[in-house]
Amino acid sequence: MPQIDRPILALTMGDPVGVGPEILVMALKAPAIYQVCRPVIIGDLPALERARRQLAPDFQINVIDNAGEGRFEPGGLDLLALSRLAPEDLEYGCPTPASGAAMVSYILRAVDLSMGRQVAGMVTGPISKVAMNLSGYSYPGHTELLAAKTGAREVAMMLAGGEFRVVLATIHCALTEVPRRLNTEALYRLFLLTCRSLRLDFGLSEPQLGVAALNPHAGEGGLFGREEEEIILPAVRRAQEGDLRVAGPYPADTLFWRHRQGEFDAIVAMYHDQGLIPVKLLHFMDGVNITLGLPIIRTSVDHGTAYELAGTGKAHPGSLQAAITLAAEMARRRWEKK
Repeated sequence: MPQIDRPILALTMGDPVGVGPEILVMALKAPAIYQVCRPVIIGDLPALERARRQLAPDFQINVIDNAGEGRFEPGGLDLLALSRLAPEDLEYGCPTPASGAAMVSYILRAVDLSMGRQVAGMVTGPISKVAMNLSGYSYPGHTELLAAKTGAREVAMMLAGGEFRVVLATIHCALTEVPRRLNTEALYRLFLLTCRSLRLDFGLSEPQLGVAALNPHAGEGGLFGREEEEIILPAVRRAQEGDLRVAGPYPADTLFWRHRQGEFDAIVAMYHDQGLIPVKLLHFMDGVNITLGLPIIRTSVDHGTAYELAGTGKAHPGSLQAAITLAAEMARRRWEKK
């Protein structure tokens, strides 16, 4: 791809009745974004225009037909306008079947552009699972939809804030389901995927993984549960036999502190909140969600639609700016490895 020092990135609006349009405008007010990439917004024209009038009245929207036609200059917003929703479908915080269908269409177009190498990667805005289901798509979230549409067989969610990185063994399920969803083979495959992604996208030649225990005190020798001995430890040993630098399982109450001190390049957590609480405690405003295992680059904000903030201009663009910057870095690394 030409100009790989400034790769073209597709930025999806997310839910047009959430904070997505606003954080896009605020993020692209920073000239530094245009120094690292050429951003193309995929979304709704009236929603973006409303946010522009409120937050960047001096900016101009440049409606384009193809990703490569943008001006890619500060002060402008290059938009592939896939929808022009009616006012009744743009009430803040009130998703409709039409707004939900539009929201999904932005994601699907970004996937097509990424798979067709018309853009170097995609950066996704926050979506509503309710809106997704209203539009007829029954996926739990972005990750599952992207895996299905790209044909990826193994994917994982990583949350990152700078060099603090956490990968999840299970994602969207009830806490009671977590022990039943863990198995040695899947964990071993996750360790392989994580190490491969750390080499490819983060430039780490010999990544070191720390693995969190499921139970308090790592099970205390079986007193508090046997998942560590029967499921997690065998996966760690198998990875070590394959020359991966994987260690654990360690009690989660100290493991994340050790990661913060630089002992590990990433942590594999056993369930959603075990991993996300430390990430959001440390990087609430600039955390990034990365999907590992896709044939394309995908980063995202690590927050939701924030309906209660939609229209107020108070949403913080830091997570989106970090996601854009990271996607650009990943694109450059992949290009250099070709």
